[in-house]
Amino acid sequence: MPKIVKQSFSWFVSILLGIVVALILSIYVVQPTKVLGKSMEPTLHEQEQIIISKLPNTFNYHPNYGEIVIIDSRVSQKRSFKDDLSDNGLVRLLTGNHSDNIWIKRVIGKPGDVIDIKDNQLYRNGQKLNETYIKEAMNATNPVEVQLPYTVPKDSVFVLGDNRNHSRDSRSIGAVPIDHVLGVALFTK
Repeated sequence: MPKIVKQSFSWFVSILLGIVVALILSIYVVQPTKVLGKSMEPTLHEQEQIIISKLPNTFNYHPNYGEIVIIDSRVSQKRSFKDDLSDNGLVRLLTGNHSDNIWIKRVIGKPGDVIDIKDNQLYRNGQKLNETYIKEAMNATNPVEVQLPYTVPKDSVFVLGDNRNHSRDSRSIGAVPIDHVLGVALFTK
């Protein structure tokens, strides 16, 4: 009987260690996630699986223009380890809890950039952007709640969805603090 208890304990410890390692990797290194919504069409589609690198968040790295990022849209709330844990894809998979505050968007502006929209066209630092990835031209009736032109603050990024007419993004919440950029999309499955 003690041999069975030892083996059971060994299995339990191994499984627990595996779960802890997987959780650490998915919080700080890489994690799979699923696209929810249509705000990134035509680039990403609803229910599409993507792999994201968590290293930018881990090391406070500023993503580059055009990179697709996963953000916490609660920009006025300070993030904590509890947020990192509850917003984690592995934890969401296990609990079945999907948060509406995790968004997938594209980086348009970096600190100090001046973002403006004129005649349904996007401008960064006075230069009209050639955006071949957007679904359709921006519609003037889509509400912009931030004051334009908008200067991106220090340690923040300005993000937009590729489906501009059906996207909540920095036009409504303002710039996203760098600690709210949870990861950068590596590739889709």
